[in-house]
Amino acid sequence: MTLHFSQDEFERRLDTLKTVMASEKLDAMLLFAQESMYWLTGYDTFGFCFFQCLVVTSDGRKVLLTRSADERQARHTSNIEDIRIWIDRGAASPVSQLKEMLFDMDLLGSRLGIEYDTHGMTGKIALQLNEELTSFADIRDASPLIPQLRAVKSAEEIVYVRKAAELADKAYHAALDEIRPGADEGRILAAMQGSIFEGGGDYPGNEFIVGSGRDALLCRYKSGRRRLSDQDQITLEWAGSYRHYHAALMRTVVVGTPTGRHQEMYVAAREALAAVETQLVAGKTFGDVFDAHAERMDHHGMMPHRLNACGYSLGARFTPSWMDAPMAYKANPAKVQPGMVIFMHMILMDSISGTAMSLGQTYLTTGAAPECLSTLPLDLPVKSG
Repeated sequence: MTLHFSQDEFERRLDTLKTVMASEKLDAMLLFAQESMYWLTGYDTFGFCFFQCLVVTSDGRKVLLTRSADERQARHTSNIEDIRIWIDRGAASPVSQLKEMLFDMDLLGSRLGIEYDTHGMTGKIALQLNEELTSFADIRDASPLIPQLRAVKSAEEIVYVRKAAELADKAYHAALDEIRPGADEGRILAAMQGSIFEGGGDYPGNEFIVGSGRDALLCRYKSGRRRLSDQDQITLEWAGSYRHYHAALMRTVVVGTPTGRHQEMYVAAREALAAVETQLVAGKTFGDVFDAHAERMDHHGMMPHRLNACGYSLGARFTPSWMDAPMAYKANPAKVQPGMVIFMHMILMDSISGTAMSLGQTYLTTGAAPECLSTLPLDLPVKSG
């Protein structure tokens, strides 16, 4: 087996989950989130694009139902001993085969918690599960349980987060080496991702964001590349990823001479980032974090140009997104706790002038002030040739 954590770590996680299940009076959980499976067992695959389910019982049994293509993957990357295969045949439903497995596990009439809120669960599967299991057991949504446990990182996890942060910094330096008038976005992107791979890192949970000119105002990846002009701007949002743990960063780099609007927006973003740092302490809420961001942005007249969220938790995530819960938005009551890894992004997009500005970095919360995991400067980055 190839496991990235100690046996004691996995046992601690299972014991913590069993305690939560007991408090929720659950006899078993049906896990569909790949992140949950990885956190609990080490199971590492993108096979969740097909049907698979890890059943965890209140007494600690773990049974994986997956496709034959993932059987060796599970045996090689996880501590799951009981692996069963659902068969691709005709109109046979894997949900029906899951029901048969639950019957074999003596879970008829039990109380089952199901992870519905995950990319590993399609609406079709959810409908079939409800139809098949409603008369079989007492089913309920248990989606938040493991994400809440994953939000606070262990000492072993933090080692990987720090490595991810180191790779993220290296990716930025690789990008700056390429950014100049005439530079191709594709070469910049290749340099960033290549430096992470060379450092032993992984594919990120979602594509890096790269956009120049008016595309610098976008917050998502899009297909298509352009070359930088003599006077330009390029927005980069990326993450170092190591053992699937992420540390994200965000910058808008000015090519040529910054405009007055660039300078105004940078001041607002820098002040907002400093303000949220004061709220990344135990006892504050993710709503408090957002309010600090909004107050500084709005003070500078940037309300029309800011977003309605300013960051989120990070951890071990799989495609299609590295974003994790909780998220910093208005009135979110989720508490900031020591040991969280939180990405804060100050994003401004002025569509009238076509000006972009972003500034973001990842923090580790502690018993006191948060620790920034990046060594990069926060100055407005300018490349002039």
